[in-house]
Amino acid sequence: MGGFEGLLGVLLVAVLLAALARRIGAPYPAFLALVGAVLAFVPGTPRFSIDPGMALALFVAPVLLDAAYDASPRDLKDNWVAVASLAVVSVVLTTAAVAYVARALVPAMPWAAAIALGAIVSPPDAAAAMAVLRQLKPPHRILTILEGESLLNDATALLIYRLAVGAVAMSAFSVRAVGPTILVVVAGSVLAGLLLARIALPLIERVRDVPTAIIIQFVSTFGVWILADRIGLSSILTMVCYAISVARRAPERTPARIRIPSYAVWETAVFVLNVLAFVFIGLQIRPILSALDPSARTRYLEVAGSVLLTVILVRILWVMVHNTTARGWIRGHGFHPRRPIGPPTVGSGIAISWAGMRGIVTLAAALALPGDVNGGGFPFRDLIVVTAFSVVLGTLVVQGLTLKPLLRLLDLRDDDPVGREVAQARARVLEAALATLDGEDSPSAQAVRHELAAHLSPEGGSAAPEERDSSHADRHGRALAAARRVAIDMRTRDEIGDDAFHRIEEELDWLEMGSGGREGA
Repeated sequence: MGGFEGLLGVLLVAVLLAALARRIGAPYPAFLALVGAVLAFVPGTPRFSIDPGMALALFVAPVLLDAAYDASPRDLKDNWVAVASLAVVSVVLTTAAVAYVARALVPAMPWAAAIALGAIVSPPDAAAAMAVLRQLKPPHRILTILEGESLLNDATALLIYRLAVGAVAMSAFSVRAVGPTILVVVAGSVLAGLLLARIALPLIERVRDVPTAIIIQFVSTFGVWILADRIGLSSILTMVCYAISVARRAPERTPARIRIPSYAVWETAVFVLNVLAFVFIGLQIRPILSALDPSARTRYLEVAGSVLLTVILVRILWVMVHNTTARGWIRGHGFHPRRPIGPPTVGSGIAISWAGMRGIVTLAAALALPGDVNGGGFPFRDLIVVTAFSVVLGTLVVQGLTLKPLLRLLDLRDDDPVGREVAQARARVLEAALATLDGEDSPSAQAVRHELAAHLSPEGGSAAPEERDSSHADRHGRALAAARRVAIDMRTRDEIGDDAFHRIEEELDWLEMGSGGREGA
């Protein structure tokens, strides 16, 4: 029971640290990283182990689906150049730079292992940055770019990672040889994600028992990841396409009484997985460090520090180069976005370049390194694991804890396009809901009008004073169904993005639950 009790204690500490992080406006993963570091040096802590083969599926699949579900394809398309620059070019440059630094410091490290290290530490995790950014309400464009980067950079990094790990097993690595494979994998992953969403969603929507529905959501998530991995596709890219496709169809098919608890469970699961990832990585580092003599330990820390400095500098340099190029293009050709968004500025470039904290994907990829390759251990696995955790710890502490004062110093603002879209959507859905009550003057109809106005109109209103009659639920359900159709239609036609849509969806969900969870046809 010692190990189980220790895990419960760690979870309790993590909850308290998350509360502290919210109070001071810091990213809670930074505190989890510190807990992992403490566990790495505290003697007598319980031992836990995890099968390397399941590390990525366990830690990344639910986290990625949760993030991709909320992504806005419209906003990603509006900022595709900046997103692609970070999700592809920056990852490749960081991987190459880290591999070069690792080889320079450890000449005995095979190129494939050095590339695997670069791929492990190259993808930033937007979760830590978002924990800070959303409190300060920076320009929506910055949030969109960072969210899009966090979805797609994992696919780029883990595809390189998988190829590098495979090259270690085959003792060979050739960009020319794997080029066609990459194209096939990318195309196949996109098609598989879309196809699996079309297959899974009709099955999931038939379940109306809340616990069963949530369990099936998790089973289908892991199932998509495992299937993609078994047939040689990119699990990350397949999962992103699957989640975005499901998110476009699920709102009109899933009742509020399932959606509300599902969101709560997924948020909790993501938090627990982050905690476990830092715990497991900390417990893996402890025996590694304890087995090293002082000179080797110093060498490990020198490599880790050099790689940490490399990932920070490469991101800053590339982001500022891209930012300068974009601003130069705008000066010469003008700025003509399809929707009102702010242009790139020096301040936005600084903010994005400093929001490069690494997180759970880096930890999971390090944990997933195979322990046995051709009868021997993965070359320099211990060094890679220590370096990966050091990069996560360093970026979360150095960048994560200084991001808030930096953003306050930059004082970045926009005209709140999401708030503007929410107000527009509220007006439209209220109009559609009230239209279903035209010509009705019964006490029940008046009660529904009062309730809708109180929750959806800008001016607000008072709660319905009349006592509800037996027809209240029917009128209420018809009104909410009409409101949802309008909100979904506005998103489909790109009049509002997914951020605004999910705010409206949440308001309508609570209205539906307030009426007993029954929505009319």
